[in-house]
Amino acid sequence: MRGQLIYNPMAGRFPSFPLVERAAKILETNGWDITIIRTEGGDHITKLAKKAAASGQDAIFVAGGDGSVHNAAAGLIGSETALAVLPAGTANVWAQEQGLPSLSWTNWGALETSVKKLLSGSIRTMDLGVCQGIPFLLWTGIGFDAFVVHHLEPRSRWQKQLATPTYAANIAWYARNWSGMDLDIWADGEKVSGIYVLALVTNIHLYAGGLAEVSPAARIDDGCMDLWLFAGDTLLETLQHLFDLASGNHLSSDKANFISCKEIRIKSKTDLYLQLDGEPISPSKEVCIDIRPKSLRVLVPRDVPRPLFTKSQE
Repeated sequence: MRGQLIYNPMAGRFPSFPLVERAAKILETNGWDITIIRTEGGDHITKLAKKAAASGQDAIFVAGGDGSVHNAAAGLIGSETALAVLPAGTANVWAQEQGLPSLSWTNWGALETSVKKLLSGSIRTMDLGVCQGIPFLLWTGIGFDAFVVHHLEPRSRWQKQLATPTYAANIAWYARNWSGMDLDIWADGEKVSGIYVLALVTNIHLYAGGLAEVSPAARIDDGCMDLWLFAGDTLLETLQHLFDLASGNHLSSDKANFISCKEIRIKSKTDLYLQLDGEPISPSKEVCIDIRPKSLRVLVPRDVPRPLFTKSQE
């Protein structure tokens, strides 16, 4: 088996190279021919992933966070090369979906543990979303969450040391200035209109750094996306939605609307803040999203904490 281990030295809270080397040795001991490649992040990861696919690599292991995985997926879409994550980022939500431990002050062996879990796993295929022509693995956020992301990113390494409390504090701070968006939305051709705090398109269960399980019934290979619309335009309504998401009460809220669909178009008279997989992208008055069914091969552990695939792949 041939593979590359791509690591982003700027991802996460800690310099990861010594730990990456240890993870690579475990792969080599288990029959992998591994090349370690240092990345500059961003589009450079996408270029490396495309080269890996073109050269017939069986897999690339990305030691980084959700942003690094997002960029790698964009380079692997439609290829035979599988994507595997070694969680060395800040939130590592995609790794949390798989039950992989994140690198932290109290768990320096996280990358080695993750490698061992992946070695006993298997390669599956999953859907990718595409927003404004850009592939995304996890979510597209339109509105409040993207507004926060645009004001927070990029963060320095010292800012990431207190990522969760800092993120929570910033959410509360920015919520005071946020008002609703007047949106026209077409989901598989059916029109919905209203004023919303947030429109979220998700491919997975978890959200908000893994602090909320937004879509418990999500499956990453069912050919559909989960569209959540959170109605409102006041500070109180924004805070209520945040509380409901954290507690799971959004599932029964009459101000949270769920739609399963394959194509989404959203229009507004004003520019909309956008985030893909926690990465800010340029605002736009019109947003187009569709899904590419089973277009990414992923290496995942044998046992995961919540169902990711439909029964045909279980």
